[in-house]
Amino acid sequence: MDRLIYTSLSAMRGAMARQAATANNLANVNTAGFRGEIAAAQALWVTGGEIQPRALASEQVLGADMREGAVTETGRSLDIAIDGDALLAVQAPNGDEGYTRRGDLQLSDSGLLTTGDGNPVQGDQGPIALPPADNVKIDRDGSIWVVPLGGDPNQPQLIDRLKLASPAGSAIVKGLDGLFRVEGGGALPADPQARVTSGSLEGSNVETTSALVEMIEASRAWETQMKLISAAREIDTASADLMRLD
Repeated sequence: MDRLIYTSLSAMRGAMARQAATANNLANVNTAGFRGEIAAAQALWVTGGEIQPRALASEQVLGADMREGAVTETGRSLDIAIDGDALLAVQAPNGDEGYTRRGDLQLSDSGLLTTGDGNPVQGDQGPIALPPADNVKIDRDGSIWVVPLGGDPNQPQLIDRLKLASPAGSAIVKGLDGLFRVEGGGALPADPQARVTSGSLEGSNVETTSALVEMIEASRAWETQMKLISAAREIDTASADLMRLD
């Protein structure tokens, strides 16, 4: 009886992990460049005897869905959509180099170029800072050109180049802050063949309908385990009543 309770408890924890991943995906359905999280379960058999009488459930986020999202033309000069599987290098809150597909670039009051969630964008020279300018243009290879205030529109100045890296051949993991990192530490080298499309923005690759179905399935799995725990309690009560009989 107690074994049934512990087995159901592990399944409930798995359902909670799945529900949390699905809820996070739904919360970011409109986040530019977001990659949906993938949760998977596996059976952990309890060993130690001659047979394996039961298995506990283990479910956790194993990775991210790296499919490309839909690209929408915005006409905004600082919006970029990254072609292929390349990633944009940014400075993570802890100072490490992280990677993202988010292309809704912004300019801070100090001229620092950041992503929409505030992470400084990395270039060949480090974090990119732009001077006051009349016009900003990002080329296909990520080069950033500006026309200074009052400058000649026919003579733009090259400021820096976005650091675009390809994860091909490297193991990357997604952190709780939504950024990708090299597993075990380190940084990805810049990919000179990577390209971006300026004036466009890649959306989230989360499919709302599928995510809602997954949330319903996780909720039903939770309810099923609650019923099993209730059944175990009834069996325990019946056993105790039986032991009290003369």
